[in-house]
Amino acid sequence: MVRLPMGRIIVQTEVTNPFDGDKSIRCGMLVDTGTGALILPLGWKERFGNFRHSEPVELQLANQEVVRGEACGPVQIRMEGFRPIFNEAIFPDSEDGDPEPLLGYVILEQAQAAVDMPGHRLVPVRYIDLK
Repeated sequence: MVRLPMGRIIVQTEVTNPFDGDKSIRCGMLVDTGTGALILPLGWKERFGNFRHSEPVELQLANQEVVRGEACGPVQIRMEGFRPIFNEAIFPDSEDGDPEPLLGYVILEQAQAAVDMPGHRLVPVRYIDLK
C-alpha cells in the first residue's frame, strides 16, 4: 500500500478472471469511499477474456451525471494485505477518457478493510459486520 498526501490511498491490487487465471491485471488502485464498486477502465476489459456474466448498467457520477457502463464478473480481487474476495468489475463508458481504477466501499467491506483517516491507510477489520 502506498500512502500519498491529501488523503489519497493507493492499494496494490490484482484483479483476475477466476475462470482463466492467466487473465489478470495488477496495479495500484485508488481507494474511493464515495464509490461502491470496483471501477476499471473500459480499455482493460478485453485483457480479462470472457466473463461468465455481463450486463449494461447506469452509473451516477459525483456531479450527478448519469453514464452507461458494463458490470462484468465474477472477478477475484486481491488487495495487498487483505483476504481475496469475489465481486464484479464495473467498466464505465469512456467518452471523456478512461477513469482511474477505483476500490469502492463494498469491496473494502468484503475484504475486511477500513480506512484509517489519520494514518491515510487501510487497516484490517477483525470481524465481518452482521448488525
